[in-house]
Amino acid sequence: MKKAGKYLVIGLCIASLACSAGAILKVNAAAPVTTVAPGQPVDLTYAAEKALPAVVHIRYVQNSKVKTVEVQSDPFSDFFSDPFGFFGNPGNGGTQKRQVQTPKREATGSGVIISTDGYIVTNNHVVEGADELTVTLNDNREFSARIIGTDKTTDLALIKIDGKNLPTLPIGDSDKIKVGEWVIAVGNPFGLNNTVTAGIVSAKARSLGANGVESFIQTDAAINAGNSGGALVNTQGELVGINAMLYSQTGSYAGYGFAIPTTIMNNVVADLKKYGSVQRAVLGITGTDVLNYINQQKEEGNTVDLGTNEGIYIVSVDEDGAGKAAGLQKGDVITKVDDKKVTKMAELQEYLTSKRPGEKITISYKRNKKNITKTVTLKNAQGTTSVVKPADLDVLGGNFREITEAQKRQLGINYGVEVIKVNNGVLKDAGISRGFIIQKINDQTINNLEELQKVVKAASTSKDPVLYIQGVWPTGKKAYYAVPLHEE
Repeated sequence: MKKAGKYLVIGLCIASLACSAGAILKVNAAAPVTTVAPGQPVDLTYAAEKALPAVVHIRYVQNSKVKTVEVQSDPFSDFFSDPFGFFGNPGNGGTQKRQVQTPKREATGSGVIISTDGYIVTNNHVVEGADELTVTLNDNREFSARIIGTDKTTDLALIKIDGKNLPTLPIGDSDKIKVGEWVIAVGNPFGLNNTVTAGIVSAKARSLGANGVESFIQTDAAINAGNSGGALVNTQGELVGINAMLYSQTGSYAGYGFAIPTTIMNNVVADLKKYGSVQRAVLGITGTDVLNYINQQKEEGNTVDLGTNEGIYIVSVDEDGAGKAAGLQKGDVITKVDDKKVTKMAELQEYLTSKRPGEKITISYKRNKKNITKTVTLKNAQGTTSVVKPADLDVLGGNFREITEAQKRQLGINYGVEVIKVNNGVLKDAGISRGFIIQKINDQTINNLEELQKVVKAASTSKDPVLYIQGVWPTGKKAYYAVPLHEE
């Protein structure tokens, strides 16, 4: 949630949408197109009948856990609770490690069945960190669900239940919907299951700064807490978006709801199912809408003439990115991609989600008001065209266990994971051997094997696939290592 006079509410909404990612999963036959005479009421009953059976309720549980946190040292409390300073730095105004018990967390949301065998699309923020997920269907059947993959960059997730002949929702082309077109939002707001609300498409390609990649469909169909991940459906009964958030001064619906379009969803879901992570194609630039740049320059008293008031102004170009290889420079203005007009950054991001690393696109841009067109080979965040898969602990080439109470007392530490065996792998290459205790990786505290696996997985698919490891040897000597995660 962000507060700046208004509230951008993500966590409050927990609902999911039914999508059936075109290339991966079979969906129902396309619905008959209904036409309505201008000025006549729109019948949304067909869309509701199609959507309701495929939209599910998701119950999220995160169990109580013991976590290590840093707190500011208090010289008086430190002395009486730890007079010899075994667990911190008493009296010097520094920080101290403390273990705290987190409360059990429960929440509810929505999801959409996209295949008859139980694949369900929802938002990442609906399932992130869950220890248990329970899915309830429209007919009140309950299933336990497992996470297949998540993508924080787009706020999408794919989960799975074991079922057969489950109802699904056809996937529509969100590119074809128009501003002013009628849509319905289906989900479970405030625990009111199987709720349908109606409205219109208020705007397209909205960017709110909530996700790394976003091009939201804005709607005035009521979206509230519990709708995140729910389905945004057109009058033909096709899924066109995943309800993700609302924009409000109060935290409740105020006329502004936002959904992730199916044009972004399709490739994300396909990649999560096939690889476990998204094979995201990037251009290797940072940019902003031309109009935003012009207005910013005006505020600073500068006059700008880029030859256009629409497009994407390039702020910077990555040294090892696709844009640099194609000759793009700071100050260029992108106006078309594959001969498709792009007027803002959100439109470019949405288009790139339909591509994969290694694919070629044609970029048209202005430099000093002159039109230039070049072909670009897209890369991934790591600057290659290879498939990126989440790494398992096996890539480290070692066996691990949580440290014992005796080790904590002996070394004056209260968290860490011990290396108990080293085989061929990146740890051995880096000089880490049996007995070393890993305490932090990439500034993340490592308390247990679950946290170790999580940080290795995240690093393996990041732009910089390196583990920066901090730890201690049995002698008490501290050590630091940089461990590259080599491609398999």
